[in-house]
Amino acid sequence: MKISALLSLFAILAVSLLPSPASAINFNERLIYDISWTGVKAGTNVQEVTAKGSEMHIVSTTRSAPWIDTFFKVDDRAESIVTRGSGDRFGTPKYFRNRISEGRHRRLKEARFDPARLKVDARDLLDKTQRTDDISSNTYDPLSIVLYVRTLDLVVGKSVFVDIYDCNKLWKTEVKVLRREEVETPVGRFKTIVVQPMMKADGFFARAGEVKVWLTDDALKIPVMMTTKVKIGKISAVLAGGNYWPRKVD
Repeated sequence: MKISALLSLFAILAVSLLPSPASAINFNERLIYDISWTGVKAGTNVQEVTAKGSEMHIVSTTRSAPWIDTFFKVDDRAESIVTRGSGDRFGTPKYFRNRISEGRHRRLKEARFDPARLKVDARDLLDKTQRTDDISSNTYDPLSIVLYVRTLDLVVGKSVFVDIYDCNKLWKTEVKVLRREEVETPVGRFKTIVVQPMMKADGFFARAGEVKVWLTDDALKIPVMMTTKVKIGKISAVLAGGNYWPRKVD
């Protein structure tokens, strides 16, 4: 079982609705998630965003719990660099790197985006291969898409598509905005809006079942909980700590 699969699903949170000011997002934050499998803690994920001049640096790390390390150690790291936009414009991806270390499975890939030419150059650093693909003007990588969605208005009952490039292909994902709901987490109770990314039939995410994500129903739209069904049980990720918080329910 790939413990990092659920956190990777943040990558598909993309809805191209009416943008709210990108300044609503705190570009210096650290969010910590407990990952559980069938109710037992299986690992930890940390999502960090740092503003550096005209760029945003996003880093996601996922590590398995000690009891899992003995038979299936997970130590994953993904990073993204985004050139910040002006006004209400979020910005464009510049660089993406993904290192996967899960049991015996290894992967190390990177992509460099050229929005002016609508091209992306990707390299597999383990297989020593490279490729150049076309992208659209609304393309993001699997980490920058997470921040992008947090700058948007989510309208219940409305679904749209956004392009994501994952070092292998450019693909579209529909995200349904389902409902509003209050949820309890280790750091408090929050009003949220629930979204459901619709999986494609091919690719990495085909291994996952139904996915639902709970975002705070405010200008910050912090992901506070995620769940997905797997062949045996369910994986969940719940916000457990960090240095920046959405508004709690009184």
